[in-house]
Amino acid sequence: MKSLKALLAGIALAALTVPAMVAGAANAADYKAEYRLSTVLGKPFPWGIGGDRWAELVKEKTAGRINIKMYPGTSLVNGDQTKEFTALRQGTIDLAVGSTINWSPQVKELNLFSLPFLMPDHKALDALTQGEVGKKLFDLLATKDVVPLAWGENGFREISNSKHAIKAPGDLKGLKIRVVGSPLYLDTFTALGANPTQMSWADAQPALSTGAVDGQENPLTIFVAAKLATLGQKHLTLWGYVADPLIFVVNKEVWSSWSKEDQEAVRAAAVQAAAEEVAISRKGITAADDSLLKDIAAQGVEVVRLTPEQQKAFQTATQPVFDKWTKQIGPDLVKAAQTAIAAGK
Repeated sequence: MKSLKALLAGIALAALTVPAMVAGAANAADYKAEYRLSTVLGKPFPWGIGGDRWAELVKEKTAGRINIKMYPGTSLVNGDQTKEFTALRQGTIDLAVGSTINWSPQVKELNLFSLPFLMPDHKALDALTQGEVGKKLFDLLATKDVVPLAWGENGFREISNSKHAIKAPGDLKGLKIRVVGSPLYLDTFTALGANPTQMSWADAQPALSTGAVDGQENPLTIFVAAKLATLGQKHLTLWGYVADPLIFVVNKEVWSSWSKEDQEAVRAAAVQAAAEEVAISRKGITAADDSLLKDIAAQGVEVVRLTPEQQKAFQTATQPVFDKWTKQIGPDLVKAAQTAIAAGK
């Protein structure tokens, strides 16, 4: 009798367990064979390294249930960086490591990081991305059909050109400078007397090579990896006027299709990949380690590091742009950012 009761109990337990196992298998079976990850830059740029690392970690942490292929050059939107966020919301793109600059036309609050001379250093940038301001921006993004997971970094954007050293606002007068597709950048460089020209990164490199544009602004890691010294960019000024955080995100529907276990695995992978990517993006450009700057100078590039007084002149010249865009971004958000930066000093 006891054996019969044990047998019946076992059958009952199996009846409860099998559907759960089948459901779990069905969920895995419903996953796409491949998920598409969009980035602007591929390897060897830190941006591409971060995206590639995220894909690698996701596969590892989900035991191969989620497979991601990276598509650099924003190839999923024909190279148009400013359309990436819209495509992500629509599901054309499954995941992205995206730039706050490129997504700012659709999410105006992300222009915060492009306010000229808001953030003096990495400590200030970290105070924003790792504090309440970063959380507010993630909460905002979460209402726009995406799930933000971690902050990465493209870096502080420095300016270079093929004509002469830039040490004062007047040195920019008349220079044709390639800028990203954001009206804020047009306003900033116009205020400095330059002739800003918007174009994708894919178009920028041949434009620099032919002299169609005189200069560009980008993080030092891009200056080196893209070999801009070979494209006539022999004058580089370190002015740190804006930074470009990256955001690791997943399309909301894609995220919802994964099990809770896999969601947490993807999140953990994003946090780890982002931390590694930030470390790479900062390597060689600090006071303790300036090896990247030395490499640039060794290529025959004149490197100018602005004094606080020289930088102040640029800040003063762009103050009207700062004030104008503060109204569009949201005065409360800008104030919160300024407070966080001041508290971190």
